[in-house]
Amino acid sequence: MQVKIDTREKFHAITIQESHLTANMTAALDDCLLPFLQNDVKNLVVIFKDVETIDESTAEYLVKLQQTFYEQHASFVICELQSALEEQLDKMELLELLNVTPTESEAWDILHMEEIERELLRDDE
Repeated sequence: MQVKIDTREKFHAITIQESHLTANMTAALDDCLLPFLQNDVKNLVVIFKDVETIDESTAEYLVKLQQTFYEQHASFVICELQSALEEQLDKMELLELLNVTPTESEAWDILHMEEIERELLRDDE
């Protein structure tokens, strides 16, 4: 699977450079994304601007992957979905389960808010 990785101060921006995400790519997604949970900076922004279609099983897997990141106190935000892919995810009833923003800048805003929220929750403990 082709990806481009840009490391920022508080997150990694991962651009998926594939037009179709198929079920047999879930292992590649694991290999690419899960190691970031071992880093000091765990937050991911996954950029889907090149992705045109996704298999339903792969979309369901993304929901599980996002949950894995949240369980590890890390953020996982998808951005720059093409409108056809957004419609496809909506028809699968998965769009509402994913943390999706229109732009990378808005994804950064979500990450920032989630970090503040995690800090506040730690302070309450």
